[in-house]
Amino acid sequence: MTKRVVLAMMIILAAPLAAQDQLPPAPLAYKQLDDPAQEAKAQALMETLRCLKCQSQSIADSDAPMAGDMRHQVRTRIAAGEDPEAIRAWLVERYGDYVSYAPQNKPIMWPLFAAPLVILLLAAILLRGRFRRSDTKESGE
Repeated sequence: MTKRVVLAMMIILAAPLAAQDQLPPAPLAYKQLDDPAQEAKAQALMETLRCLKCQSQSIADSDAPMAGDMRHQVRTRIAAGEDPEAIRAWLVERYGDYVSYAPQNKPIMWPLFAAPLVILLLAAILLRGRFRRSDTKESGE
């Protein structure tokens, strides 16, 4: 009986995940805009946005359904006349800084840049003290 319950729970929980990949692609996921200038803007923006599923490809290069939805959003908003940077800001707000290959510098990021310098400084201080001790031992003998 417990095996049946576990199997039923697995099916119930897995069904929505399987359904997401079976949806048809968004209308503008694979179709370019009619205006070449707008398509160029959309393409330039899509190349700077990361696919959250693939993580190593831009949404312009990815075939993941999520990347197709993001391409659709970009093209729809560009066609509506929205500024590419406003679209990027909206996507960053929605998905986080990781979606952009060019994240913005924020004050919260300073430890990321300062940590290597602090580690190098501590290493230099420790090595300097170590070499001083060995120099004084050698000269004292």
